[in-house]
Amino acid sequence: MRDHLLDAVERLLVRGGLDAVRLDAVAEEAGVSKGGLLHHFPSKRALVQGVVERLADRFEAVLPGPGAPPGAFALAWLEASIPEESPAGDTSGADQVPVALLAAAGGPELLDVLRARYERWQRRLTEDGLDPAVATLVRMAVDGWWSARLLDLSPPHDGLHRELRNLLVELVGGRS
Repeated sequence: MRDHLLDAVERLLVRGGLDAVRLDAVAEEAGVSKGGLLHHFPSKRALVQGVVERLADRFEAVLPGPGAPPGAFALAWLEASIPEESPAGDTSGADQVPVALLAAAGGPELLDVLRARYERWQRRLTEDGLDPAVATLVRMAVDGWWSARLLDLSPPHDGLHRELRNLLVELVGGRS
C-alpha cells in the first residue's frame, strides 16, 4: 500500500509540482480513502519524505557495495544518473532524480534526507580508489547535468550529450 501511495505522489509531483501534492489529491489519485492514506502517512511532509527516501533507496540499490574495484562506485554513479543518449524531454516520471529534487524543494527537513545520503555517497566516492577531486568532479558534473535538465537550463543534447558523458566515463577510467 505504501508504494501505491508513493507512486501516486510521484505522479502528482511530475504533473503539478509540490503544490499538487495535497492529502485529498493523493487519496483520489491512489484510489483510497483519506483515512486509509493517513494510516500510512500522517502528513504531506511524510508523503514527500517517503518519495525522497524511496528514490534515494532505488538509486543506492544500483551502486556497488564496499570492496568494488577502484572507480566502480563513481562509474556506477555516472551510469545510473546520465543515460547514454540524451532524453527527449520525457516527463512521464521515469526520471527519478528530478522527482526527488522537486520533492526536496518541500523544505529543509526533506533536504536533510538528501543531505544525509549525499554525505554517505560523497564519502564512498572519495574512498573509491580514484583521486578524490576526480570523483567529486564526476558527482558535481552529474548534479549539474540533472539541474540543467530539471530546470531546462540549456541541457546538452544529442552529440554534445554523448561527448560529455564519454568524457566523464573516461575520467573515471571506464569504457566509453
